[in-house]
Amino acid sequence: MKHVVILGAGFGGLELASRLSDSLEGGIRVTLIDQSDAFTFGFSKLDILFGRTDTAAVRLPYRDLAKPGVEFRRERITAIDPQARHVTTDAGSYDADILVVALGAEYDIAATPGFAEGGLEYYSVPGAERLRDALADFKGGKILIGVLGQPFKCPPAPFEGAFLLHDQLVERGIRDHTEIRIVAPMGAPVPVTPEVSQRFLDELGARGIEYTGKCLVVELDPAGRAAVLESGERLPYDLFIGIPIHRVPAVVAESGLAENGWVTVDRDTLMTPFPDVYAVGDVVAIPMAKAGVFAENAAGVVADGIVARERGEKPKRRYEGEGNCYIEFGGGRVAQVQANFLGGPSPWAQVVGPSEALAAEKETFASTRRVRWFGG
Repeated sequence: MKHVVILGAGFGGLELASRLSDSLEGGIRVTLIDQSDAFTFGFSKLDILFGRTDTAAVRLPYRDLAKPGVEFRRERITAIDPQARHVTTDAGSYDADILVVALGAEYDIAATPGFAEGGLEYYSVPGAERLRDALADFKGGKILIGVLGQPFKCPPAPFEGAFLLHDQLVERGIRDHTEIRIVAPMGAPVPVTPEVSQRFLDELGARGIEYTGKCLVVELDPAGRAAVLESGERLPYDLFIGIPIHRVPAVVAESGLAENGWVTVDRDTLMTPFPDVYAVGDVVAIPMAKAGVFAENAAGVVADGIVARERGEKPKRRYEGEGNCYIEFGGGRVAQVQANFLGGPSPWAQVVGPSEALAAEKETFASTRRVRWFGG
């Protein structure tokens, strides 16, 4: 019986394990490894940040996984040998017939001097909790939202964070006493499509939120409460919210899979240069958005390829970098960003909505994944 070892139980890992279980029940063994004990949807961090829910309510414990043929192991991966398809953890080791790396991207807080001491973020659950508490004490002033590097997960997230922050400050009666500014290295919010970028710029402008592109914060001065730009200019702030620099996990970097910073894969099959070693999701080097829906679709392509090979067939599907993700515009309205990065002559994206109907659709999206991955 073939043994598939999946490293990482995020969107990509969960989707791949689920599809293999459903398609090859009894014909394949899957080991899913993650150092965490629960999964959390990325957009739940905004719910935590703005007090719409608490952390316990959005955690999906991996102990509830009930997919036939899938064994979950909560272990920390300490070494990956892609040549031998051998994985070492803090609790043992595994030999795989097929190895899939779905470990995502990590945040390099230390890469921006002063960020740990003088800044806040909402890209992690603990970070969202800390920022939530800091906002409760905020009485007005200058809020600076800085994108600290590229690529970063969920490209709309800095903007939906700004939209929801605007709403909260209006509700508290302190928006007139607060300046919100976004600074980012991208010349436009979504560089691949002028139309979507202009939509975001119009929405920001309507709320009095300034966007400054081609502008990179390289350091924070916590004592002076200033962000230092690459040019040397200093921007004062009362509250700094940063989108951290992203990188592959150290164990992936040490494995030799990410010689150029991210894992190189075949764009059609998502196989790495090592036979029967795949990578999906945020860890890959494909020039496209890093977001859960793209990891999910990539996992589907890998699953279809594995199933076809097990059945003696040729894979019929190639990865096209397509996906639809949701973005909150505030006021209970949600839009959908539809994108395809690889399936045509050039990347494209468009915004549908926002509307309250899409807010309901977003909840349906989450509930269907909960049922598919965890059952019940």
